[in-house]
Amino acid sequence: MRKLIETLKNIFKIEDLRQRILYTLGILVVYRLGSFVVLPGINPTQLGALQKQTEDGVMGLLDMFSGGAFSHASIFALGIMPYISASIVVQLLGMAIPYFQRLQKEGESGHRKINQITRYLTVLILALQAPGYLINLHHQLPESAFALQGLFFTVMSTIILIGGTMFVMWLGERITEKGIGNGISLIIMIGIIARLPFALAAEFFSRAEEMAGGLVMFLVEMVLLFVVFMFSILLVQGTRRIPVQYAKRIVGNRQYGGVRQYIPLKVNAAGVMPIIFAQALMILPVMFVRYQADSATGIVAAFSDITGFWYNFTLAILIVIFTYFYTAITINPNQMAEDMKRNGGFIPGVKPGRKTVEFLYEITSKITLPGALFLALIAILPSFAVIFNVNTQFAQFYGGTSLLILVGVVLDTLQQIESHLLMRHYDGLMKTGRIKGKSGY
Repeated sequence: MRKLIETLKNIFKIEDLRQRILYTLGILVVYRLGSFVVLPGINPTQLGALQKQTEDGVMGLLDMFSGGAFSHASIFALGIMPYISASIVVQLLGMAIPYFQRLQKEGESGHRKINQITRYLTVLILALQAPGYLINLHHQLPESAFALQGLFFTVMSTIILIGGTMFVMWLGERITEKGIGNGISLIIMIGIIARLPFALAAEFFSRAEEMAGGLVMFLVEMVLLFVVFMFSILLVQGTRRIPVQYAKRIVGNRQYGGVRQYIPLKVNAAGVMPIIFAQALMILPVMFVRYQADSATGIVAAFSDITGFWYNFTLAILIVIFTYFYTAITINPNQMAEDMKRNGGFIPGVKPGRKTVEFLYEITSKITLPGALFLALIAILPSFAVIFNVNTQFAQFYGGTSLLILVGVVLDTLQQIESHLLMRHYDGLMKTGRIKGKSGY
């Protein structure tokens, strides 16, 4: 505890780090306040039916990712998920269309162009989703809840919803540039945390109402939640170290002396992005029926049931696919082999050049598979929790998307703070001085 207090003092001694943290907190406060600003023309006292609709199921996930803004008919009701969906499309296009492949190789200018295209695509997705959300409002709320009606209300609210999501995107970018980084992920995380106290209270009171053994079961659930939490940390931080021998001095074709270093390849190099992207795709079916999951039939109904087999099976498959996809983006064996060759390094027992590339590809594939499968397993744990009579709201934190995003983003944020402390020769947040998030080694 004494070390923690001392570290917190050191954080606020560093002016740049202190300003970044306070700036980030200020942005997050603005986002949370905005999630309670109701769309003009809607009576905020008559949102009971909408809030009941978002208590569980896919609608509950939508409300969680928007930080409760969906159930409050807020100007931020559509949240950040349309931007995530647009990012998925653009990154997939980068694998198939030469134009986007060229942009990815053009450095900063290409990156700015890709961001611009992503924003345009986000606006297009919002223009399709916003009217669907408004139709759902008319379906759920009584006529007396609307002070405005007709085309004017629809057009005005659509523009406001589009502007709300674009403003949330802007807040995330400000955190990334001027705050402590990971802006979009932090915004998603703060929305999830906002739901945690209510979910925990709902589970406690539901167990307390049981005649016998209710509170004991609640304690068992908390212990199991802690176990899953610790396994999630191991999943995010797990690495395999690849030894690399570097020559100290080379004369002719012979090396004299040498130093051994390691390349730490992460078991889950993709971090939480596979979870976020897979969940964004799984939410699409209910959007096609204008958010009215209760009236869906057939395939849409199957993918609207978050405790059903097909929903969880498809979610797990998507997570595995996106894990490999993001690992391929994050880890470039060709570049790693080239860097080793340029610096006079080699992997013992492996020839430099093509053999090294093939070796790194093979190792990456082997360690990514168990990481992807375990990531998928944790993501579908809430369904098993519901089967064992855990409250649906609390079950979302019992593993699943919520827990993994919380663990991944918290570790990434701690890593950012850790790097600022170590650069200025202060002790880190941990005794080892090493916190490994998805982007750290």
